[in-house]
Amino acid sequence: MVCLAGATFRGRPVSLATRHGKERVLARPFRRGLDLTVVVASGFDTDLLGTFSGERPRPADALETCRRKAQAGMDHTGLDLGLASEGSFGAHPAFPWLTAGTEWLTFVDRRSGLVIAESLLAARTNFDHRVVSPDDDLQDWLRRVGFPSHGLIARPHRSDGGTAAADGPLIKGIGTPGQLAEALWRCAEASDDGQVRLETDMRAHCNPTRLASIRTLAFRLVRRIASPCPACGAPGWGLGEGLVGLPCAWCGQPTQRLRAEVWGCEVCGHREEKPRRDGRGAADPGDCPRCNP
Repeated sequence: MVCLAGATFRGRPVSLATRHGKERVLARPFRRGLDLTVVVASGFDTDLLGTFSGERPRPADALETCRRKAQAGMDHTGLDLGLASEGSFGAHPAFPWLTAGTEWLTFVDRRSGLVIAESLLAARTNFDHRVVSPDDDLQDWLRRVGFPSHGLIARPHRSDGGTAAADGPLIKGIGTPGQLAEALWRCAEASDDGQVRLETDMRAHCNPTRLASIRTLAFRLVRRIASPCPACGAPGWGLGEGLVGLPCAWCGQPTQRLRAEVWGCEVCGHREEKPRRDGRGAADPGDCPRCNP
């Protein structure tokens, strides 16, 4: 039987599976909001479940990987509450010419079998890469991606477009101009064309922008855990999905813009459709496939 109130979690320790310092932004929201003490699963290698740099692929999508990571942290610590975070980066879903990140945070209660997940679309991200030569002027790009406060990854460029780390050195956590110069030289030496693939390091401890997004998401998940379902009282009531079809302001035809939100409970399956929180009732004609084909 699933426990029916967020207060049932109070005073319990919760394991956090991380190697990248995420406890710095997760511990306080969970302590203040739910009276939970975050315990890092020290020694657990979260890279076994995939790496941003690609040398170890994820076994599943980000949401499922996040759940598996939380459960693995619980196995490692022996605790029955678990917490884990995952992120993915690429094109913005609504504006594909922009980059964005999606952060996932999952809370697992092994006693009840309850799994509560929350996500955040982070439009602010420094996610980027470029192919460079050691003597290129990189200052504009480095400023844009926030170096040196934000770390970089370097690897030899492959002329066939591959990025396998086995082809040469994979240098992570580059955080000073001296480290960058050495990494560029080493990777260019190992490259088949003298060039280097330089990437932003998206691991949380090397990326303050991402760490801030995880902190924002932590407060969102805490609020969700503390929110009971109006039908059954179980914790975890919150936004589940969006419904597209906001009508065009000119012709009234449905567009791909969000029309409404569906809030739900993972325990009893209760769902409620709610209007957009911004009160918007019509889409811009520029988003309409009929008015702006």
